[in-house]
Amino acid sequence: MARGFRTIHGRLFILLFISMMSLLLIVSVLYYKRATDLFHTKISSIAEKSVSQTVNYYDLLLKGYDSLTKSITGNLDIQRLIADTRVTDSALRMINTRTITNLLGAIYYSRKDIIGIHVMSYTGSFYSYENYINAIDQSYASSPWYRQLKQSNGELIWLGVYDQSIIDRMETRSVFAFGRQMYDLTQHKPIGIVLIEMDSAPIMSALDNLRLSANSDVTILARDGVVVASTKGSSTSKSDPTAMDRGLAPSNSYAKLANLLLSRDVLVNQQMDYMLVAAKPTMADWIVYSETPEKDLNVELDQTKNYLLLVISILIVVAMALAIFVSRTISSPLKRLIHEMRRVERGHFKGELQVQSYEEINILVSSFNQMVNQMDELIERVKVSSISEKNAQLQALQSQVNPHFLYNTLDMIYWMLDEKENDRLGSVVLSLSHLFRYSSNWEDSSQVTLREELEQMRHYLTIIASRLEGRLSLRIHIDEQYLDAPLPKMTLQPIIENAVKYGLEPLPVEGKLNVYCQASDQALYIIIQDNGIGIVANRLTELQEALRQVTLQAVKPDTEPAAAIAMERKGRKGVGLLNVHRRLVLMYGENFGIQLDSTEEKGTTIRLSMPLPSGSAEHVLPSTKRP
Repeated sequence: MARGFRTIHGRLFILLFISMMSLLLIVSVLYYKRATDLFHTKISSIAEKSVSQTVNYYDLLLKGYDSLTKSITGNLDIQRLIADTRVTDSALRMINTRTITNLLGAIYYSRKDIIGIHVMSYTGSFYSYENYINAIDQSYASSPWYRQLKQSNGELIWLGVYDQSIIDRMETRSVFAFGRQMYDLTQHKPIGIVLIEMDSAPIMSALDNLRLSANSDVTILARDGVVVASTKGSSTSKSDPTAMDRGLAPSNSYAKLANLLLSRDVLVNQQMDYMLVAAKPTMADWIVYSETPEKDLNVELDQTKNYLLLVISILIVVAMALAIFVSRTISSPLKRLIHEMRRVERGHFKGELQVQSYEEINILVSSFNQMVNQMDELIERVKVSSISEKNAQLQALQSQVNPHFLYNTLDMIYWMLDEKENDRLGSVVLSLSHLFRYSSNWEDSSQVTLREELEQMRHYLTIIASRLEGRLSLRIHIDEQYLDAPLPKMTLQPIIENAVKYGLEPLPVEGKLNVYCQASDQALYIIIQDNGIGIVANRLTELQEALRQVTLQAVKPDTEPAAAIAMERKGRKGVGLLNVHRRLVLMYGENFGIQLDSTEEKGTTIRLSMPLPSGSAEHVLPSTKRP
């Protein structure tokens, strides 16, 4: 046990664990105190904002309802038709009734939340936009709500939320009813009553938004003590629309709440056993208030305390695990490094230590790996140097035949043929001499100009033209400004050789080979076309896939071009094209190289792309001419 405390692992564990526990306890105490204060402040703020937003919403809603009633009571056509009692003709009265009904229907369909619009004249006429006029309660004149509207002076009367329609016996939906007395503006006398029933969902949903908990009660209380709407499970009764404060705390009368709201817009009062929040809208003589039990408010705080105790318990375990982990992450790499150093002492240089730890330890391990690798490389260099020395000796014996001997011999044959005036054979030998000299001389550079490549292509075609005995027609047109463009050595010759060997030689007629160039903003294209036998479809697909894989390998060096490797191993046709394409991609990038297109029995087109030389024209249209 004493030895464990002397180790880095033991001491780091104790230090980290004590530090984290001390910090955890201090933070937990401060957090709980602060959370308690913030919780009460937050609840008050949320309640105040909720009731403020709700009364603002009611103001907007009631303002719209007020405008709706004014659009009816202020309609001169409706006033005129209702006030005109001189009409005795039944047909004319029916026309007037239909006119009023149509006007009410237009207003009815202007809003989706209207349930019913009813107009009752003092002459006994009843107008309602309803499908079932027989469902109207004919004893409405004796209803308390009718008396309340008739006794008003034209102001809007909010009757409240009812479980069902107060006048339509067929309407079972909950409604919010309101109305006002209608006046004849020309004679300034009352002529009837307008009653509108709206869907109560907007009123009730706003009340639900004020509930701070499941046990919160929200109520809309009118000045005369009438409960306009409540979330206690019962709305204003159809038979008792003036029910007073049903189920409400006796202390929360309208007068008391109104006095508390005199000097403020929103009342937030935390009593001993409940929280009271109240506010007064401007469009109606209402007070909207909610009551939430204190125990419900403290539920979240109790949950926070329990959650904090659980978190502290978990963090103690986590702190212990973290202290063990951190101490081990420091000591474990050092132990592994010591073990690897002992292996190197025994002569094992091939292993490499892989460690992901702190930066200083990673640098130490990286330096150790680099030192071991350098030692291993030095040993390998000694071995390779010995083998290279033996290979150099063998190569010196094999290269005793000087290539210049072959050049001079071909030149001698050419002069001997020239003396005998055998121009055709002499031209072939001379072309072969130039071609051999060009293809075997790689000492200076592997990059040449387009001019040099075209010159060697002409030497090659001189030999081929002699062998085909006039069955080959050649057209070359490369603009002068592109002849000094650099490209890899032996780029055109393999392409020309493939075109002649596999495309033109099998033709029974004259073969045509056309070489020209095109240029775009950033690339120079050398196009080689022939009218040969073309390439069969599956073979063309195979070649195009091999070219694509070679390009992919240049972008991702770890990728093996399977199709290209298979072709090279089997000695398939097109290996020369793949070689040229690979060298172009490696020299210029993945956007350049060879594009292949062919149609069977019509010919093949090879499009070789390379960077456009600086200072060249933007575009050269293809043209042809004999060399």
